[in-house]
Amino acid sequence: MLTTVLFTRKLTTMTKAFAYLRVSGKGQVEGDGFTRQVEAIRKFAASNDFKIAKVFKEEGVSGTTDWENRPAFSEMMAAMLANGTRTVLVERLDRCARDLMVQESIIADFRRKGLKIVSVNEPDLCSDDPSRVLMRQMLGAFFQYEKTLLVAKLRGARQRIRARDGRCEGRKPYGTRSGEPEVVERMKALRNQGLAFDKVAEALNKEHLMPRAGSRWYPTSVQRILKASDAL
Repeated sequence: MLTTVLFTRKLTTMTKAFAYLRVSGKGQVEGDGFTRQVEAIRKFAASNDFKIAKVFKEEGVSGTTDWENRPAFSEMMAAMLANGTRTVLVERLDRCARDLMVQESIIADFRRKGLKIVSVNEPDLCSDDPSRVLMRQMLGAFFQYEKTLLVAKLRGARQRIRARDGRCEGRKPYGTRSGEPEVVERMKALRNQGLAFDKVAEALNKEHLMPRAGSRWYPTSVQRILKASDAL
């Protein structure tokens, strides 16, 4: 009886949290990136009385992209502001963002909203202690440096392929794959009706016209796609 009472009491004191996972390349989606991240988060959660309410996966999104342009992150933020879950667990801060400025802006935005982000491999780096703030910024600078080196290597590889083959194709923009041109045309039709970007996104979601990544449309995504379409 005592064991049952203690176990029940422990469950009631657990803090609900979301888990946020991100891999930057489409090829990493089927690799061990997600598995490694979720294992680290679940291990931390079990040792620190967190209950994972939901796992959000960002597939093939750069760490330098601000959170408004991340479908899974945007969906998670909306859920956090709506249902009372106030904490998100990430494997490392570079899963949240590699760019130092994006890191700091996300952390600051969480604080303004009364939310908390916990890096399970750096659990106290988000505190207000000056030494921890400095450490977080130093790590962000190193992550940004690593990303810059990676971009330089990829650029060099593309240049070599282009010199050898005469072309090097990157990720094709939205609207070039099967079924996507019709969605772009629907966006344009809704805009021509005078709808704002948020209303266009809402209409697409109601019509179950899914984006390439994520489960719903957001105003920033609609605006970006229409702007790119007009530039073609």
